[in-house]
Amino acid sequence: MKALDVMSQDTPWRDIHTLLIPAYLETWMMVSLVMVVVLSVGGGLGIILFNTSRYGLFPKPSFYHLLSGITNIGRSLPFLVLMAAIIPFTFWLTGTTIGIPAAVIPMIVAGIPFFARLVENALREVPTEVTAVGIVSGGSAWQIITQAQLSEALPAIVAAAVVNVIAMIEYSAIAGTIGAGGIGYLAVVYGYQRFDNHIMIATIVTLVLTIQLVQFIGDRLVAALQPK
Repeated sequence: MKALDVMSQDTPWRDIHTLLIPAYLETWMMVSLVMVVVLSVGGGLGIILFNTSRYGLFPKPSFYHLLSGITNIGRSLPFLVLMAAIIPFTFWLTGTTIGIPAAVIPMIVAGIPFFARLVENALREVPTEVTAVGIVSGGSAWQIITQAQLSEALPAIVAAAVVNVIAMIEYSAIAGTIGAGGIGYLAVVYGYQRFDNHIMIATIVTLVLTIQLVQFIGDRLVAALQPK
């Protein structure tokens, strides 16, 4: 009898889309907002990290180690722990600890150092001769960074951005535990708390297919950017 009661709570397959589509759009809204900030701030931070290291244009060991240490702090905590740890900051900034605004803040805080380190690593893969040629040619620091370093590292940076997008999709699902909306919230509230097996299956399949699609598009884009 109990098994029948649980099964009776499953949302009919024909109605799944009425819950899944709005949640899916909410997920992409969160990820899009986060990635705009992560790409700009995290990308800039990665450039600064690289160019203040001993491989960069203006090595500053003390500053680099300080900035690197701060970046590592942001990467040290699992997202769920980070999300809980910065609740006071999130509340001060957004006035709430639930919903999409409360999820976007910790996602940004987690995404910036992650992407910054990936950008730094991508720039380290650029042959030192590229920067040297730019210096010998009399290029400004801005020209060397944009036309030499970033141009050469672009495929690796795009690959890093794809990795970050996938991480943010995963983080948005975790953020469902604080009622952030999106696929994660749907899975937690309907799939887990209400024992709705249909919703749980639908959210899992949707997340898997989404990640596969993002990776597929990212791989094709990276391949297109590779030197011929």
